[in-house]
Amino acid sequence: MVIQILGTGCPKCRALEAHAREAIQSAGIDATIEKVTELDAIMEMGVMMTPALAIDGEVKVAGKVLNATQILSYIQGGK
Repeated sequence: MVIQILGTGCPKCRALEAHAREAIQSAGIDATIEKVTELDAIMEMGVMMTPALAIDGEVKVAGKVLNATQILSYIQGGK
């Protein structure tokens, strides 16, 4: 599983990344976290507001900082 954090590195983007790391660690999930910081790549994924969370290339949420519990719900197929 690949979890992508889309954003330029602002404090909200870093918070989303930290929450994603917390979610996979607490659940013992084998996942890779990638940061996508290039604006062209972010826009190619259809994201206009950052930060955004994508799982295996599919954007799940944009413009929000999710907490670890919310991210885990998306990882496990909820929402």
